[in-house]
Amino acid sequence: MVSSLLLNLASLVVVIAGIRACTSVLVPFLLSAFFAVLMAPILFWLRRKGLPDWFSIIFLIILFILVETGVGALLGTSVAEFSRELPLYQERLGSIYSGLTAFAKRLGFTDVELSVLKELDVSRIMGMVASTLKSMGVLITNTFVIILTLIFMLLEAGGMVYKLEALSLLGIQKTHELKLIMDGINRFFAIKSFTSFLTGLLIWLGLLIQGVDFPDLWGVCAFALNFIPTIGSIIAAVPAVLLALVKLGFAQSLITLIIYVVVNIAVGNILEPKLMGQGVGLSPLVIFLSMAFWGWVLGPVGMFLSVPITMSIKIAMGVHERTRWMAILLGTNSEAGALLVQAEKDMEK
Repeated sequence: MVSSLLLNLASLVVVIAGIRACTSVLVPFLLSAFFAVLMAPILFWLRRKGLPDWFSIIFLIILFILVETGVGALLGTSVAEFSRELPLYQERLGSIYSGLTAFAKRLGFTDVELSVLKELDVSRIMGMVASTLKSMGVLITNTFVIILTLIFMLLEAGGMVYKLEALSLLGIQKTHELKLIMDGINRFFAIKSFTSFLTGLLIWLGLLIQGVDFPDLWGVCAFALNFIPTIGSIIAAVPAVLLALVKLGFAQSLITLIIYVVVNIAVGNILEPKLMGQGVGLSPLVIFLSMAFWGWVLGPVGMFLSVPITMSIKIAMGVHERTRWMAILLGTNSEAGALLVQAEKDMEK
C-alpha cells in the first residue's frame, strides 16, 4: 500500500512538472476551453432557433474578436497610464505609511513592535498590481492560437450532443453521467459569467460616479476576479481603495470600500446563491489553495482559471458515486450541512 501511494505521488509530481514545462502551450488551450464553455450555451440556443452551426460559430468568433479587441484596447491604455502614474502613487502611499508609523511611535509603540508593519508596506501592492496586469497580456499575444483552438472546440461542442445520443443508442451507460457533468459545468459557467458581468458593471458605474481613476480597468478586474469567490473580490478591491486613498482622501477611500462590499454582498451573497443554489460552491480553503497551486503552475492566468478548473473537477467528481466524497470535501460547509439534513429526513421516512 505504501509503495502504491509513493508511486501515485511520484506520478503526480511528474505530471505537475510536465504541466509547468508546457505552460506556454497549455495556457492558450485552457483559455480557449474557458471561452468555449462560456459560448456553448449560446451555440445551443442559436441551434434551437434553427440557425446552422457554421453560421453560429462564425457569429460567436466575430463577437469574441470584437469583445477581445475592445477589452484589449481598454486594458492596454489603462495599464499604460497606470504604470506611468505608479511612481507617484507609490510615493504618496509611502508618505501615508511613514505618517502612520510616526503616529504609532508617538502612541508608545517600539521599533520591535512596529517591525511587522514594515512587511505590510502598501506601496508595494501597487507595483504588484501593475506587474500582474502586464503579465495578463498573454490573452492578447496569443489571440490567433486562442481563436483557432476555440473554433475547433465549438465545432466539437456542437457535435457532442449527437455523439452522446449515438453512445446511448449503443447501450453505453456512461452517457448519462457525461451529460450531467456537461450540464453542470455549463450551468455554473453561465450563471457565474452573468453575475461577474453584473459585478463588474456595478463596480465600474460606482467608481465612475465617485471619480476614482481608471474605473474601466477596475471594472474589468472586478469581472475577471469575481470568478474567484470571496478572495477574488478582496483582491479586486485593494488597488481601487488604495488609489482612492491616494487621490481622493480617506473618506472617499472608505466610500470605495463600501461600494465593493455592497455590490459583492448583493450579487455574490444574495443573487448568485438564488440562481445557482445554496449547495454549489467551494470551500474558502480550497479556493485559496487552488489559487496558490494553479498560480504557481500556470502563472497569473492560472490564478484566474483556478476556481473554474477546480469547480469543473468538483462537478465531475460529484456525479460518480466513488468520488462523491471528494466533491463533498471540496465543497462548502453549508453543502455538507444540507446533505446531513437530507439524510436525516430520509431516515425519518
